[in-house]
Amino acid sequence: MSRIRTAAFAIVAVLLPLPAGAAEQVNVYTYRETKLVQPLFEAFTKDTGIAVNVISASSGLEQRIKAEGDKSPADVLLTVDIGRIDEAVQAGITQPIGSAVIDETVPPRYRDPKGHWTGISMRARVIYAAKDRVKQDAITYEELADPKWKGKICIRSGQHIYNNALFAAYVAKHGEAKAEEWLRGLKANLAQKPSGGDRETARDVAAGKCDIGIGNTYYWALMMNNDPDKKPWAEATKVILPTFAGGGTHVNLSGVLLAKHAPNKANGLKLIEWLAGEKAQQIYADANYEYPIRPGVPLNPTIASYGKLTADSLPIAEIAAQRKTASTLVDKVGFDN
Repeated sequence: MSRIRTAAFAIVAVLLPLPAGAAEQVNVYTYRETKLVQPLFEAFTKDTGIAVNVISASSGLEQRIKAEGDKSPADVLLTVDIGRIDEAVQAGITQPIGSAVIDETVPPRYRDPKGHWTGISMRARVIYAAKDRVKQDAITYEELADPKWKGKICIRSGQHIYNNALFAAYVAKHGEAKAEEWLRGLKANLAQKPSGGDRETARDVAAGKCDIGIGNTYYWALMMNNDPDKKPWAEATKVILPTFAGGGTHVNLSGVLLAKHAPNKANGLKLIEWLAGEKAQQIYADANYEYPIRPGVPLNPTIASYGKLTADSLPIAEIAAQRKTASTLVDKVGFDN
């Protein structure tokens, strides 16, 4: 059976010092860069007096927590993408959050029906289109398999977790047979072998190697605002929010889970609930260029410039349930070959 491939990298531990006089603490394992989440945790400590100790890694945190067993210091796992969220649950390292605050704040489709995870922000899988060559401002995901785009699409590996989630959403929407047909059509329209990341996709669109590429919303904002070397790639492209036919734009999550053997469970719950609050949502949205999960929180101006996001109504848990099928189809059609 095909499997979803993830790279293995060394774990880097970054422990934030315990503030003087702080009697309480919470231990967070995270896939986000420490510099991106540290302002968030500093604000939490200021509000609650609870110190946050952080271990950051690019991969392998689920395996680490599982190996640590009931001696694991992890209280909370802060992660990205439904793929990693689901992998943590399947590894048996989580427990139900059981928070009325989360249930009241986070829309049901962005929470685990069994309570093991909740989203705290969203990103959309969108189109980076060449400003000078693509005149249309609306595209459906289904349309990506239309022969009119033959030789004009760039994308990273079909087995990458971001694309796996999109393909899984297509399976959930249309069924396995139609998803396979669509993937074959999308593959036939590729300008080159899937490679690189979302930034490189924008680079190749800007260079004229393709007219449209598929990427996450926040990468474009990061290139435009935070990376002068890559800003020309963003300036040469525009972001189009695609939709499913009769539906909305595919979104994925940054999510948080409560560790099964959390030694500071009460503080872990306080952090999870705080992350869903207005202050944290605004900090997180601005630091990471993501969409707040909490209704009514203002968008970062760059993200707002993409236009109104109408997120698809498909529950994220239903997408997670189709991940293995999507991965199998990628191999079956030879998408990355």
